[in-house]
Amino acid sequence: MTTTEPQFITSAGNALLKDLKRLAHDHGAYRKQGRVWLEGDHLCRAAVARGVQPELAVFAESFWPLAATEWARSGGKNVVIADTLFASLSGLESPARMAFVLPLPPAPELVPDAPAVVLDRLQDAGNVGAILRCAGAFGFGQVLAIKGTAGLWSPKVLRAGMGAHFGLRLIEGLDAMAVEALRVPVITTSSHGGEFLHQCKLPWPCAWAFGHEGQGVGAEIAGRSKLAVRIIQPGGEESLNVATAAAICLHASAAAARN
Repeated sequence: MTTTEPQFITSAGNALLKDLKRLAHDHGAYRKQGRVWLEGDHLCRAAVARGVQPELAVFAESFWPLAATEWARSGGKNVVIADTLFASLSGLESPARMAFVLPLPPAPELVPDAPAVVLDRLQDAGNVGAILRCAGAFGFGQVLAIKGTAGLWSPKVLRAGMGAHFGLRLIEGLDAMAVEALRVPVITTSSHGGEFLHQCKLPWPCAWAFGHEGQGVGAEIAGRSKLAVRIIQPGGEESLNVATAAAICLHASAAAARN
């Protein structure tokens, strides 16, 4: 039975506070602890809307009088932390007043025929989170992250994903050859070669592969590709940010699938 009686933390030496600080600031801590730090009202609501229950619901002390009414029965244990200590946990420029700690979801099975996005060693957490958001918006419910990609459940990726995580099948830590299991065509992008996206007949379902910010898609995945495309850039810039390119490509696929 869920209890609404909170645990109050007022000491910087508290062991739970130290664990939460590692979880909130170390991008790999979620793997070590087997749980996820989800900060802010918006992300917590997104989790609850998908039926996710927190292990811990964490609140700034000044917010607790309001939180006790709306959030106290969200599931798990309630923890109330002195405001100055809560600010030390926050990864936001303007600290949020609440967070959830969720159990790290088990890795799902790869579905060979599902529309998918392959992330090949993308290292910027903002790019990764933005692409997850686009994947969810445009009907690509499965994301495969190759080893070297920023941790999908790290705090920065979660913030950039804006709740998209909870509607996606996320599989990370894969070898590049994992794409061999896909039975949908793999499409890659390039700044300099391939067919122009707006002139292509795009297959559906498919898997879009987006590569490392500097190096692009690796040879193993490029060799598995059925189609290479580029985005027309009449303005003459050398290349697009990978998250911007992903948004354009995934939207083009979603639009083509409806025609």
